[in-house]
Amino acid sequence: MLKFLGKHLILELWGCNPEALDDIEGIEKMLVDSVEACGATLICVKTHKFSPQGATGVAVLAESHISIHTWPELGYAAMDIFTCGEHVEPAKAIPIIKEFLKPKHIEILDLKRGIRLNEGDLK
Repeated sequence: MLKFLGKHLILELWGCNPEALDDIEGIEKMLVDSVEACGATLICVKTHKFSPQGATGVAVLAESHISIHTWPELGYAAMDIFTCGEHVEPAKAIPIIKEFLKPKHIEILDLKRGIRLNEGDLK
């Protein structure tokens, strides 16, 4: 039976609201709301505002992480949503992200991490 250890969504967000991409408090709230939406357990959030613009942030989860790096001058954000555990649904964070960043175009790469064919593959 094919199983995997984690779900990893890589988001390419283009045409985002430049003000949102530079709003460190808003980004932190978006990360926290995204964690809640996908059913993960938040350990901490760390954000950093760059000068003159841009931000980076990560929500550290018991199940892994959600991260963002922004380029307001390009209207672009790169995000990762990486979760382990069957109880977490990372795709449920996407509406929260879309609502805050308002991207005109989004590409999502959906990866399964730690794919194994049987229990012996872990040894």
